[in-house]
Amino acid sequence: MNLKLIFLCLAGFVGAFVDSVAGGGGLVTIPAYLLAGIPPHFTLGTNKFAATMGSFISTTGYARSSKVNFRLLRMAVPMTALGAVLGVYSVLKIPQDFLYPLVSVAILVVGLYTFFKKDLGKVNSFTVITTKKVIFVSLVGFALGFYDGFFGPGTGSFLIFIFIKFLKFDFTNASGNAKLINFTSNFTSLIAFAINGKIDYLIGVPIAVFMVLGSLVGTKLAIKNGAKFIKPIFLIMSSVVFLKLVYDMFLK
Repeated sequence: MNLKLIFLCLAGFVGAFVDSVAGGGGLVTIPAYLLAGIPPHFTLGTNKFAATMGSFISTTGYARSSKVNFRLLRMAVPMTALGAVLGVYSVLKIPQDFLYPLVSVAILVVGLYTFFKKDLGKVNSFTVITTKKVIFVSLVGFALGFYDGFFGPGTGSFLIFIFIKFLKFDFTNASGNAKLINFTSNFTSLIAFAINGKIDYLIGVPIAVFMVLGSLVGTKLAIKNGAKFIKPIFLIMSSVVFLKLVYDMFLK
């Protein structure tokens, strides 16, 4: 194993650890791929391959601990897949530039609200599943599936915040439910990259192994420690997403 691959595997472990807890793992892994000299299209495709493996492990970990409400998300999963397909297709047709200021403001509001609302996400107050809630989550899944396929930054943060703020989940259950939606979007996008031959499996497979390990560790710690562990990482990653967007908008 050469030094470049060791570097990418370590970055994959850290990225998957962060992503399994609060989202935002791509902010660690994608710059690592580019720094290692991987071409942009293969960076996105190979990262999506490895990240999907890690995301699957994280989702199953939350599910085994009953932190994923499959009944609530039964319609959201196919709607997320549909949104992701349309998002991947649209990215070839529509410029992304207009999203930078909108998403920057949105992620800043989410971060500030979460920081100042000290009791947010500490208690799981979700009660009964209603038709309105199923429809709401399905629309959220479609919208953020499209967004993830089209643009991407902050998808995990937005999902966790929506599950906490509007459906009254605590951080742990919100992360579990968000992870299933995120995995669906990742897997759908992965198929598109695979069809177009944009995955380097020679490096993708070992990186995926380390991302699976990172997801296992992160998921276990998140489930064990709850909001006191997840919330600080959520705030850090929301801040990093905001700074990355501002950098791309004004300095890149």
